[in-house]
Amino acid sequence: MTPSLLIIEDETLLGSELLRHFRKTGWEVEWAQTLARTRDLILGQHFEPMIILSDMNLPDGNVLDVIHTLQGTLPHFEWLLLTGYGSVPDSVRAMRLGAYDFMEKPCDLSHLDLILTSALRSTQAQRRLEEQTRQGHQKYSPAAYVGSSQATAHIRDLLTRLTQVSISALVIGGETGTGKGLVARILHHAGKRGPYPIIELNCAALPRDLLESELFGHESGAFTGATARHKGLIEQAHGGTLFLDEIGEMSLELQAKLLKALEDRKIRRLGSEKEITVDVQIIAASHRNLQDMVADKTFRSDLYHRLSVFSLALPPLRECLEDLDELLPLFVAEYSAKSGKQVKIIPEDIWIRMKNYHWPGNVRELRNVVERCVLLADGPVFPAQWLQLPGTNPPVHGLSSPVAGQTDRLAIPLDGSMALDDMDRYIIDTTLNRLGGNVAAAARALGTTRETLRYRVRKYGLKTEPQGN
Repeated sequence: MTPSLLIIEDETLLGSELLRHFRKTGWEVEWAQTLARTRDLILGQHFEPMIILSDMNLPDGNVLDVIHTLQGTLPHFEWLLLTGYGSVPDSVRAMRLGAYDFMEKPCDLSHLDLILTSALRSTQAQRRLEEQTRQGHQKYSPAAYVGSSQATAHIRDLLTRLTQVSISALVIGGETGTGKGLVARILHHAGKRGPYPIIELNCAALPRDLLESELFGHESGAFTGATARHKGLIEQAHGGTLFLDEIGEMSLELQAKLLKALEDRKIRRLGSEKEITVDVQIIAASHRNLQDMVADKTFRSDLYHRLSVFSLALPPLRECLEDLDELLPLFVAEYSAKSGKQVKIIPEDIWIRMKNYHWPGNVRELRNVVERCVLLADGPVFPAQWLQLPGTNPPVHGLSSPVAGQTDRLAIPLDGSMALDDMDRYIIDTTLNRLGGNVAAAARALGTTRETLRYRVRKYGLKTEPQGN
Protein backbone atom coordinates (compact mmCIF):
# COMPACT_ATOMS: atom_id res chain seq x y z
CA MET A 1 0.00 0.00 0.00
CA THR A 2 1.42 3.39 -1.04
CA PRO A 3 1.90 5.66 1.99
CA SER A 4 -0.11 8.88 1.81
CA LEU A 5 1.10 12.33 2.86
CA LEU A 6 -0.68 15.66 3.18
CA ILE A 7 1.50 18.76 3.06
CA ILE A 8 -0.07 21.92 4.51
CA GLU A 9 2.23 24.81 3.66
CA ASP A 10 1.48 28.30 2.36
CA GLU A 11 5.04 29.06 1.15
CA THR A 12 4.96 28.16 -2.54
CA LEU A 13 8.68 27.48 -2.91
CA LEU A 14 8.91 25.17 0.08
CA GLY A 15 5.61 23.45 -0.65
CA SER A 16 6.53 22.65 -4.26
CA GLU A 17 9.96 21.38 -3.18
CA LEU A 18 8.41 19.03 -0.60
CA LEU A 19 5.76 17.86 -3.08
CA ARG A 20 8.39 17.00 -5.71
CA HIS A 21 10.72 15.31 -3.20
CA PHE A 22 8.16 13.01 -1.61
CA ARG A 23 6.45 12.04 -4.86
CA LYS A 24 9.88 11.11 -6.15
CA THR A 25 10.49 8.88 -3.10
CA GLY A 26 7.23 6.93 -3.54
CA TRP A 27 4.63 8.78 -1.47
CA GLU A 28 1.10 9.62 -2.55
CA VAL A 29 1.13 13.37 -1.86
CA GLU A 30 -1.44 16.16 -1.74
CA TRP A 31 -0.56 19.80 -1.05
CA ALA A 32 -2.82 22.40 0.55
CA GLN A 33 -1.87 26.07 0.99
CA THR A 34 -4.91 27.00 3.10
CA LEU A 35 -7.11 25.45 5.76
CA ALA A 36 -10.07 25.64 3.39
CA ARG A 37 -8.19 23.52 0.82
CA THR A 38 -7.24 21.10 3.60
CA ARG A 39 -10.88 20.60 4.59
CA ASP A 40 -11.87 20.11 0.95
CA LEU A 41 -9.21 17.43 0.37
CA ILE A 42 -10.18 15.42 3.44
CA LEU A 43 -13.90 16.05 3.86
CA GLY A 44 -14.81 16.64 0.24
CA GLN A 45 -12.41 14.43 -1.69
CA HIS A 46 -12.01 11.87 1.13
CA PHE A 47 -8.23 11.90 1.06
CA GLU A 48 -7.00 9.91 4.09
CA PRO A 49 -3.37 10.81 4.81
CA MET A 50 -1.23 8.57 6.97
CA ILE A 51 1.07 11.51 7.72
CA ILE A 52 0.33 15.24 7.82
CA LEU A 53 3.29 17.61 7.44
CA SER A 54 2.14 21.09 8.27
CA ASP A 55 3.08 24.66 8.92
CA MET A 56 1.56 26.18 12.08
CA ASN A 57 -0.04 29.41 10.86
CA LEU A 58 -1.79 29.71 7.52
CA PRO A 59 -3.48 32.75 5.90
CA ASP A 60 -6.95 31.58 7.06
CA GLY A 61 -6.18 30.29 10.54
CA ASN A 62 -4.18 28.08 12.89
CA VAL A 63 -3.62 24.50 11.79
CA LEU A 64 -4.14 23.14 15.33
CA ASP A 65 -7.87 23.84 15.07
CA VAL A 66 -8.17 21.72 11.93
CA ILE A 67 -5.94 18.91 13.24
CA HIS A 68 -8.12 18.62 16.34
CA THR A 69 -11.20 18.19 14.11
CA LEU A 70 -9.53 15.68 11.77
CA GLN A 71 -8.52 13.38 14.63
CA GLY A 72 -12.16 12.53 15.11
CA THR A 73 -12.97 11.91 11.43
CA LEU A 74 -9.92 10.11 9.98
CA PRO A 75 -8.24 6.77 10.66
CA HIS A 76 -5.19 7.17 12.86
CA PHE A 77 -2.50 9.47 11.43
CA GLU A 78 0.65 11.14 12.73
CA TRP A 79 1.34 14.83 12.18
CA LEU A 80 4.56 16.77 12.11
CA LEU A 81 5.02 20.50 12.27
CA LEU A 82 7.34 22.73 10.25
CA THR A 83 7.91 25.87 12.29
CA GLY A 84 9.52 29.20 11.64
CA TYR A 85 12.11 30.80 13.85
CA GLY A 86 10.69 31.93 17.18
CA SER A 87 7.61 29.66 17.16
CA VAL A 88 9.03 26.99 19.44
CA PRO A 89 6.46 27.66 22.23
CA ASP A 90 3.66 26.99 19.73
CA SER A 91 5.43 23.78 18.73
CA VAL A 92 5.61 22.63 22.35
CA ARG A 93 1.88 23.27 22.67
CA ALA A 94 1.31 21.22 19.54
CA MET A 95 3.36 18.35 20.96
CA ARG A 96 1.13 18.32 24.00
CA LEU A 97 -1.85 18.00 21.67
CA GLY A 98 -0.34 14.92 20.06
CA ALA A 99 2.04 16.06 17.35
CA TYR A 100 4.63 13.39 16.51
CA ASP A 101 7.54 15.83 16.13
CA PHE A 102 8.47 19.26 14.84
CA MET A 103 11.29 20.74 12.75
CA GLU A 104 12.40 24.29 12.25
CA LYS A 105 12.56 25.78 8.75
CA PRO A 106 14.57 25.38 6.63
CA CYS A 107 14.69 21.63 7.16
CA ASP A 108 17.14 19.04 5.92
CA LEU A 109 15.26 16.69 3.60
CA SER A 110 17.31 13.60 4.50
CA HIS A 111 16.56 14.15 8.19
CA LEU A 112 12.90 14.78 7.37
CA ASP A 113 12.83 11.45 5.49
CA LEU A 114 13.96 9.66 8.65
CA ILE A 115 11.32 11.36 10.80
CA LEU A 116 8.53 10.57 8.34
CA THR A 117 9.64 6.94 8.03
CA SER A 118 9.45 6.58 11.81
CA ALA A 119 6.07 8.31 11.93
CA LEU A 120 4.77 6.06 9.15
CA ARG A 121 5.69 2.94 11.14
CA SER A 122 3.79 4.36 14.10
CA THR A 123 0.72 5.03 11.94
CA GLN A 124 0.78 1.57 10.37
CA ALA A 125 1.09 -0.12 13.77
CA GLN A 126 -1.78 1.90 15.23
CA ARG A 127 -4.02 1.25 12.22
CA ARG A 128 -3.33 -2.48 12.53
CA LEU A 129 -4.41 -2.28 16.15
CA GLU A 130 -7.60 -0.46 15.17
CA GLU A 131 -8.38 -3.11 12.54
CA GLN A 132 -7.72 -5.93 15.01
CA THR A 133 -10.01 -4.18 17.48
CA ARG A 134 -12.83 -4.02 14.93
CA GLN A 135 -12.39 -7.71 14.05
CA GLY A 136 -12.03 -8.76 17.68
CA HIS A 137 -15.25 -7.02 18.66
CA GLN A 138 -17.10 -9.35 16.28
CA LYS A 139 -15.13 -12.50 17.18
CA TYR A 140 -14.84 -12.44 20.97
CA SER A 141 -17.78 -12.81 23.31
CA PRO A 142 -18.29 -14.88 26.48
CA ALA A 143 -19.67 -17.65 24.24
CA ALA A 144 -16.15 -18.02 22.77
CA TYR A 145 -15.11 -19.65 26.07
CA VAL A 146 -16.36 -23.05 24.94
CA GLY A 147 -17.15 -26.01 27.15
CA SER A 148 -20.03 -27.90 28.76
CA SER A 149 -18.51 -28.64 32.17
CA GLN A 150 -19.84 -26.94 35.27
CA ALA A 151 -16.51 -25.16 35.90
CA THR A 152 -16.38 -23.78 32.37
CA ALA A 153 -20.01 -22.66 32.52
CA HIS A 154 -19.23 -20.83 35.77
CA ILE A 155 -16.30 -18.96 34.15
CA ARG A 156 -18.50 -18.10 31.16
CA ASP A 157 -21.16 -16.64 33.47
CA LEU A 158 -18.52 -14.56 35.26
CA LEU A 159 -17.22 -13.25 31.94
CA THR A 160 -20.73 -12.20 30.97
CA ARG A 161 -21.10 -10.22 34.18
CA LEU A 162 -17.63 -8.67 34.02
CA THR A 163 -18.12 -7.40 30.47
CA GLN A 164 -21.16 -5.44 31.62
CA VAL A 165 -19.26 -3.34 34.17
CA SER A 166 -16.20 -1.10 34.16
CA ILE A 167 -13.30 -2.62 36.05
CA SER A 168 -9.87 -1.02 36.31
CA ALA A 169 -7.77 -4.15 36.85
CA LEU A 170 -8.12 -7.92 36.96
CA VAL A 171 -5.90 -10.94 37.55
CA ILE A 172 -6.27 -14.19 35.61
CA GLY A 173 -4.67 -17.31 37.04
CA GLY A 174 -4.39 -20.81 35.68
CA GLU A 175 -1.94 -23.29 34.26
CA THR A 176 -0.19 -22.74 30.95
CA GLY A 177 -2.56 -23.29 28.04
CA THR A 178 -5.83 -22.83 29.92
CA GLY A 179 -6.91 -19.85 27.80
CA LYS A 180 -5.82 -16.77 29.76
CA GLY A 181 -5.18 -14.85 26.54
CA LEU A 182 -8.63 -15.75 25.21
CA VAL A 183 -10.28 -14.61 28.44
CA ALA A 184 -8.40 -11.29 28.31
CA ARG A 185 -9.59 -10.67 24.75
CA ILE A 186 -13.18 -11.54 25.67
CA LEU A 187 -13.09 -9.13 28.63
CA HIS A 188 -11.79 -6.38 26.38
CA HIS A 189 -13.72 -6.82 23.15
CA ALA A 190 -17.06 -7.68 24.76
CA GLY A 191 -16.68 -4.98 27.40
CA LYS A 192 -17.06 -1.22 27.40
CA ARG A 193 -13.49 -0.67 26.21
CA GLY A 194 -14.04 -2.79 23.09
CA PRO A 195 -13.88 0.12 20.61
CA TYR A 196 -10.36 0.95 21.81
CA PRO A 197 -7.15 -1.08 21.37
CA ILE A 198 -5.98 -4.03 23.40
CA ILE A 199 -2.20 -4.24 23.72
CA GLU A 200 -0.64 -7.56 24.72
CA LEU A 201 2.80 -8.06 26.25
CA ASN A 202 4.48 -11.21 27.53
CA CYS A 203 6.61 -9.99 30.44
CA ALA A 204 8.77 -13.13 30.30
CA ALA A 205 9.81 -12.50 26.71
CA LEU A 206 11.86 -9.33 27.26
CA PRO A 207 14.81 -8.38 29.47
CA ARG A 208 14.15 -5.83 32.22
CA ASP A 209 15.56 -2.74 30.45
CA LEU A 210 13.78 -3.45 27.19
CA LEU A 211 10.55 -4.26 29.04
CA GLU A 212 10.59 -0.84 30.72
CA SER A 213 11.11 0.90 27.38
CA GLU A 214 8.30 -1.11 25.80
CA LEU A 215 5.89 -0.27 28.62
CA PHE A 216 6.65 3.40 29.13
CA GLY A 217 8.20 4.43 25.81
CA HIS A 218 11.23 6.65 25.29
CA GLU A 219 12.36 9.87 23.70
CA SER A 220 14.95 10.11 20.97
CA GLY A 221 18.41 9.85 22.52
CA ALA A 222 17.16 8.46 25.85
CA PHE A 223 19.68 5.64 25.55
CA THR A 224 22.08 4.15 23.02
CA GLY A 225 20.09 3.05 19.97
CA ALA A 226 17.05 5.24 20.72
CA THR A 227 17.10 7.09 17.41
CA ALA A 228 13.45 8.16 17.46
CA ARG A 229 10.61 8.69 19.88
CA HIS A 230 8.72 5.53 20.82
CA LYS A 231 5.25 5.50 22.36
CA GLY A 232 5.09 2.92 25.13
CA LEU A 233 2.49 0.18 25.23
CA ILE A 234 0.66 1.81 28.14
CA GLU A 235 0.31 4.98 26.08
CA GLN A 236 -0.75 3.00 22.99
CA ALA A 237 -3.46 1.27 25.03
CA HIS A 238 -4.99 4.58 26.15
CA GLY A 239 -8.75 4.13 26.43
CA GLY A 240 -8.44 0.36 26.03
CA THR A 241 -6.75 -2.57 27.72
CA LEU A 242 -3.18 -3.56 28.50
CA PHE A 243 -2.81 -7.34 28.87
CA LEU A 244 0.33 -8.23 30.81
CA ASP A 245 0.88 -11.96 30.44
CA GLU A 246 3.27 -13.71 32.86
CA ILE A 247 3.44 -10.62 35.06
CA GLY A 248 5.09 -12.73 37.74
CA GLU A 249 8.31 -12.51 35.72
CA MET A 250 8.48 -8.71 36.04
CA SER A 251 11.29 -7.36 38.21
CA LEU A 252 10.41 -5.82 41.58
CA GLU A 253 11.85 -2.46 40.51
CA LEU A 254 9.67 -2.33 37.42
CA GLN A 255 6.67 -3.50 39.47
CA ALA A 256 7.08 -0.39 41.62
CA LYS A 257 7.10 1.87 38.56
CA LEU A 258 4.03 0.13 37.14
CA LEU A 259 2.20 0.56 40.44
CA LYS A 260 2.90 4.30 40.47
CA ALA A 261 1.62 4.61 36.90
CA LEU A 262 -1.59 2.78 37.81
CA GLU A 263 -2.14 4.87 40.93
CA ASP A 264 -1.40 8.24 39.29
CA ARG A 265 -2.83 7.35 35.87
CA LYS A 266 0.23 9.05 34.43
CA ILE A 267 3.41 7.85 32.76
CA ARG A 268 6.68 9.43 31.78
CA ARG A 269 8.65 8.24 28.77
CA LEU A 270 12.28 7.39 29.36
CA GLY A 271 14.33 10.54 28.79
CA SER A 272 11.33 12.86 29.17
CA GLU A 273 10.34 15.27 31.92
CA LYS A 274 6.71 15.49 30.79
CA GLU A 275 3.99 13.31 32.30
CA ILE A 276 1.29 11.86 30.04
CA THR A 277 -2.19 11.08 31.37
CA VAL A 278 -3.41 7.59 30.48
CA ASP A 279 -6.62 5.65 31.04
CA VAL A 280 -6.16 1.91 30.67
CA GLN A 281 -7.68 -1.29 31.99
CA ILE A 282 -4.98 -3.66 33.21
CA ILE A 283 -5.46 -7.41 32.84
CA ALA A 284 -2.60 -9.36 34.40
CA ALA A 285 -2.06 -13.08 34.01
CA SER A 286 0.38 -15.65 35.35
CA HIS A 287 0.68 -19.42 35.50
CA ARG A 288 2.37 -18.92 38.87
CA ASN A 289 0.42 -18.31 42.08
CA LEU A 290 0.84 -14.59 42.70
CA GLN A 291 -0.35 -14.89 46.29
CA ASP A 292 2.42 -17.39 46.99
CA MET A 293 4.88 -15.04 45.30
CA VAL A 294 3.69 -12.21 47.57
CA ALA A 295 4.29 -14.44 50.60
CA ASP A 296 7.78 -15.23 49.27
CA LYS A 297 8.40 -11.50 48.64
CA THR A 298 9.06 -12.12 44.94
CA PHE A 299 6.00 -10.08 43.95
CA ARG A 300 4.96 -6.76 45.47
CA SER A 301 1.94 -7.08 47.73
CA ASP A 302 0.78 -3.50 46.97
CA LEU A 303 0.83 -4.15 43.22
CA TYR A 304 -0.99 -7.45 43.69
CA HIS A 305 -3.76 -5.80 45.70
CA ARG A 306 -3.99 -2.99 43.13
CA LEU A 307 -4.35 -5.49 40.28
CA SER A 308 -6.67 -7.99 41.95
CA VAL A 309 -9.83 -5.88 41.88
CA PHE A 310 -11.22 -9.18 40.61
CA SER A 311 -9.52 -12.54 40.19
CA LEU A 312 -10.36 -15.38 37.83
CA ALA A 313 -8.85 -18.85 38.22
CA LEU A 314 -9.19 -20.90 35.03
CA PRO A 315 -9.56 -24.66 35.55
CA PRO A 316 -7.18 -27.13 33.84
CA LEU A 317 -8.60 -29.31 31.06
CA ARG A 318 -8.10 -32.54 33.04
CA GLU A 319 -10.72 -31.29 35.52
CA CYS A 320 -13.17 -30.41 32.74
CA LEU A 321 -12.96 -33.39 30.39
CA GLU A 322 -16.62 -32.89 29.45
CA ASP A 323 -15.41 -29.83 27.54
CA LEU A 324 -13.80 -32.17 25.01
CA ASP A 325 -17.28 -32.94 23.70
CA GLU A 326 -17.43 -29.40 22.32
CA LEU A 327 -13.76 -28.49 21.93
CA LEU A 328 -12.65 -31.49 19.89
CA PRO A 329 -15.25 -31.17 17.07
CA LEU A 330 -14.76 -27.39 17.09
CA PHE A 331 -10.98 -27.64 16.58
CA VAL A 332 -11.34 -30.41 14.00
CA ALA A 333 -13.70 -28.23 11.98
CA GLU A 334 -11.45 -25.17 12.39
CA TYR A 335 -8.26 -26.86 11.19
CA SER A 336 -10.08 -28.76 8.47
CA ALA A 337 -11.27 -25.44 7.07
CA LYS A 338 -7.80 -23.88 7.34
CA SER A 339 -6.03 -26.80 5.67
CA GLY A 340 -8.67 -27.69 3.10
CA LYS A 341 -9.21 -31.13 4.65
CA GLN A 342 -12.53 -32.93 5.10
CA VAL A 343 -12.01 -34.59 8.50
CA LYS A 344 -15.47 -35.22 9.96
CA ILE A 345 -15.44 -38.61 11.70
CA ILE A 346 -13.93 -38.97 15.19
CA PRO A 347 -13.74 -42.70 16.08
CA GLU A 348 -14.76 -43.88 19.53
CA ASP A 349 -11.23 -45.00 20.43
CA ILE A 350 -10.03 -41.41 19.86
CA TRP A 351 -12.57 -40.14 22.37
CA ILE A 352 -11.51 -42.79 24.89
CA ARG A 353 -7.82 -42.01 24.59
CA MET A 354 -8.33 -38.28 24.79
CA LYS A 355 -10.49 -38.56 27.88
CA ASN A 356 -7.94 -40.87 29.50
CA TYR A 357 -5.13 -38.36 28.95
CA HIS A 358 -4.24 -35.82 31.66
CA TRP A 359 -3.48 -32.88 29.27
CA PRO A 360 -0.58 -31.10 31.00
CA GLY A 361 -0.60 -28.46 28.24
CA ASN A 362 -4.36 -28.00 28.56
CA VAL A 363 -6.36 -26.50 25.67
CA ARG A 364 -3.22 -25.29 23.90
CA GLU A 365 -1.92 -28.87 23.79
CA LEU A 366 -5.30 -30.09 22.54
CA ARG A 367 -5.18 -27.55 19.74
CA ASN A 368 -1.71 -28.69 18.71
CA VAL A 369 -2.73 -32.36 18.72
CA VAL A 370 -5.81 -31.68 16.60
CA GLU A 371 -3.88 -29.49 14.16
CA ARG A 372 -1.23 -32.20 13.65
CA CYS A 373 -3.76 -34.98 13.14
CA VAL A 374 -5.94 -32.98 10.75
CA LEU A 375 -2.96 -31.87 8.65
CA LEU A 376 -1.74 -35.46 8.31
CA ALA A 377 -5.17 -37.02 7.77
CA ASP A 378 -5.69 -38.89 4.48
CA GLY A 379 -9.47 -38.92 4.52
CA PRO A 380 -12.55 -38.00 6.52
CA VAL A 381 -11.55 -40.08 9.60
CA PHE A 382 -9.54 -38.47 12.39
CA PRO A 383 -6.25 -40.46 12.33
CA ALA A 384 -5.24 -42.20 15.56
CA GLN A 385 -1.63 -42.82 14.53
CA TRP A 386 -0.73 -39.13 14.81
CA LEU A 387 -2.11 -38.52 18.30
CA GLN A 388 1.28 -39.12 19.93
CA LEU A 389 -0.04 -38.51 23.42
CA PRO A 390 2.80 -39.15 25.92
CA GLY A 391 2.18 -42.04 28.27
CA THR A 392 -0.77 -43.45 26.34
CA ASN A 393 -0.98 -46.56 24.21
CA PRO A 394 -1.85 -46.71 20.52
CA PRO A 395 -5.40 -47.91 19.92
CA VAL A 396 -6.03 -51.62 20.31
CA HIS A 397 -7.06 -53.12 16.99
CA GLY A 398 -10.54 -54.46 16.92
CA LEU A 399 -12.75 -52.46 19.24
CA SER A 400 -15.46 -53.31 16.73
CA SER A 401 -17.16 -56.66 16.36
CA PRO A 402 -14.87 -59.65 15.82
CA VAL A 403 -14.51 -61.17 12.41
CA ALA A 404 -15.03 -64.92 12.11
CA GLY A 405 -11.75 -66.86 12.12
CA GLN A 406 -9.69 -63.96 13.48
CA THR A 407 -8.24 -64.00 17.01
CA ASP A 408 -6.56 -60.58 16.99
CA ARG A 409 -9.80 -58.65 17.53
CA LEU A 410 -11.91 -57.88 20.60
CA ALA A 411 -15.55 -56.93 20.93
CA ILE A 412 -16.16 -54.16 23.52
CA PRO A 413 -19.70 -53.08 24.42
CA LEU A 414 -20.19 -49.32 24.06
CA ASP A 415 -23.61 -49.21 25.69
CA GLY A 416 -22.34 -47.97 29.04
CA SER A 417 -22.35 -51.38 30.66
CA MET A 418 -18.55 -51.37 31.08
CA ALA A 419 -16.49 -48.67 32.77
CA LEU A 420 -13.16 -47.66 31.24
CA ASP A 421 -11.15 -49.58 33.84
CA ASP A 422 -13.26 -52.67 33.15
CA MET A 423 -12.53 -52.31 29.43
CA ASP A 424 -8.84 -51.94 30.14
CA ARG A 425 -8.80 -55.03 32.37
CA TYR A 426 -10.80 -57.05 29.85
CA ILE A 427 -8.48 -56.15 26.94
CA ILE A 428 -5.33 -57.06 28.88
CA ASP A 429 -6.78 -60.23 30.37
CA THR A 430 -8.11 -61.46 27.03
CA THR A 431 -4.80 -60.71 25.28
CA LEU A 432 -2.80 -62.58 27.96
CA ASN A 433 -5.13 -65.57 27.77
CA ARG A 434 -4.80 -65.74 23.99
CA LEU A 435 -1.01 -65.52 24.24
CA GLY A 436 -0.64 -68.04 27.03
CA GLY A 437 0.11 -65.46 29.71
CA ASN A 438 3.27 -64.24 27.93
CA VAL A 439 3.75 -60.61 29.04
CA ALA A 440 6.36 -59.81 26.40
CA ALA A 441 4.14 -61.03 23.56
CA ALA A 442 1.10 -59.30 25.04
CA ALA A 443 3.02 -56.03 25.34
CA ARG A 444 3.99 -56.24 21.66
CA ALA A 445 0.41 -56.98 20.66
CA LEU A 446 -0.91 -54.06 22.68
CA GLY A 447 1.82 -51.68 21.54
CA THR A 448 3.16 -50.93 25.00
CA THR A 449 6.18 -51.78 27.17
CA ARG A 450 6.53 -54.78 29.45
CA GLU A 451 6.95 -52.49 32.45
CA THR A 452 3.68 -50.69 31.71
CA LEU A 453 1.86 -53.96 31.15
CA ARG A 454 3.27 -55.52 34.34
CA TYR A 455 2.04 -52.50 36.29
CA ARG A 456 -1.48 -52.97 34.94
CA VAL A 457 -1.33 -56.72 35.50
CA ARG A 458 -0.53 -56.10 39.17
CA LYS A 459 -3.18 -53.38 39.35
CA TYR A 460 -5.91 -55.72 38.12
CA GLY A 461 -4.55 -58.90 39.80
CA LEU A 462 -4.24 -60.81 36.53
CA LYS A 463 -2.38 -64.09 36.03
CA THR A 464 0.67 -64.40 33.78
CA GLU A 465 3.04 -67.15 32.70
CA PRO A 466 5.81 -67.29 35.38
CA GLN A 467 8.62 -67.99 32.88
CA GLY A 468 9.73 -66.31 29.67
CA ASN A 469 8.39 -62.89 30.66
